[in-house]
Amino acid sequence: MGPLRSVVLAGGGTGGHVYPLLAFADCLRRHDPGVRITCLGTPRGMENDLIPPHGYELRQIPAYQLPRSVNMNLVRTPGRMWTAARAAGKVIDEVKADVVVGFGGYVSVPAYLAAWRRELPMVIHEVNVPPGVANRLGMKFTKNIAVGFPHQPSQAESLRDATIVGVPLRRTIAGLDRYALRNAARAHFGLRPDLPVLFVSGGSSGARSINLAVSGAAKELARNGVQVLHVMGARNEPVPIPTDLPVPYVTLPYLSEMELGYAAADLMLARGGAMTVAEVAAIGLPTIYVPYPHSNQEQRRNALPVVEAGGGLLVDDAELTPDWLERTVIPLIRDPQRLYAMGAAAAAYGRRDGDEALRSFVIEAVAR
Repeated sequence: MGPLRSVVLAGGGTGGHVYPLLAFADCLRRHDPGVRITCLGTPRGMENDLIPPHGYELRQIPAYQLPRSVNMNLVRTPGRMWTAARAAGKVIDEVKADVVVGFGGYVSVPAYLAAWRRELPMVIHEVNVPPGVANRLGMKFTKNIAVGFPHQPSQAESLRDATIVGVPLRRTIAGLDRYALRNAARAHFGLRPDLPVLFVSGGSSGARSINLAVSGAAKELARNGVQVLHVMGARNEPVPIPTDLPVPYVTLPYLSEMELGYAAADLMLARGGAMTVAEVAAIGLPTIYVPYPHSNQEQRRNALPVVEAGGGLLVDDAELTPDWLERTVIPLIRDPQRLYAMGAAAAAYGRRDGDEALRSFVIEAVAR
């Protein structure tokens, strides 16, 4: 098998699908600037805001929400699913794709169906347990399954034979030296260089329960010399922060350069999304995880192995109160030795080479 000449990447809807897709695209291009990379998306997904600015071709195709159960009748019956698959197939034929690599989201399904009908090599990358419904359907058509975390094959029967490759991360994060960038990152946000920083983010949409708990603890955190860098989330109503604090408390609606937030931080408070867990573990940032409670608990499953390895703490959303934060964060963030040990444990669990490992896996799959 020679070098990959044309690759179709499918994944959209949320950052958890789009960010690893972009990191993988960057890896392919680093190895071969001449490789053709075509990304599939839908008109409404986050991919429209992220993929074109990174210089990759985005082709929009129709995609439809799937029922929660996956069976073959799902792909046999709806005419609109085959309409979407034909649109994906037209792109695949036009670019003469060597392989389709899917990261999940509804846009992946037409790509999987089109690749299957053409007997084209197909690779699926999955970061959650249980796998998302789109990837579960795709797994009926290929054995080339790659996963992001070591716990996944043992927790889902459909992932039992999957290959662990890690999660493709943006190079600005995979190559981040937190300590070297710390002072510059703090200066960027107007934070003091001499006091500890708690970095708070509930993901791209934010998390109101986290926002309320941290704002409620703001006075006590500040009284103990703890600075806060707080990403509220673009879809959340801002919560009021006391204005007379003795140390900086910086709020942002959204932060695209997460590496700066990570570099500024001594400790993070976050949800347990797969991308967040992969990023903070890879760079060795001690993190208090507050998994999203209204789901099938995949965020808890994402975070628990890092916590069990000593790289963070876990608290239920219902238990996250200002008082809990004051009792937990203040002694922890003022204990550099404990923070260092937690960061080292997180880094030992995480990995920075998910993009390279997935590329090797794709090349092997195409060769087979």
